[in-house]
Amino acid sequence: MNELTPSQALTLRRFLEAGFKLVTFERYARYVAVEKDGFVALLDPAGGRFTLFSQIGYRIGEGIGMLVEGATGKAFVWHEESAPASRELLATYGRIRGELNDLLNPEA
Repeated sequence: MNELTPSQALTLRRFLEAGFKLVTFERYARYVAVEKDGFVALLDPAGGRFTLFSQIGYRIGEGIGMLVEGATGKAFVWHEESAPASRELLATYGRIRGELNDLLNPEA
């Protein structure tokens, strides 16, 4: 990744102040990854500002499980591993999604 713009640096500062931490995933090296309460978001730095790449996911081992709905209900799935999406986990997922939106779009 190239150097951060002042706007991107401010955005990352807001993430850190909101309790997120910076994490790395070798397979997603071109993105800035932030994590809170087990949920991970990949931020795309293209264009001088951060945008959310894909959807947020739940950390499962060395990967990021995406929320899917199957025959047995909702779960966060990464390859052959999964974590059932309990009510508590879904509530946290919704809260983190809202925080991400607010942090990425503070003018909204």
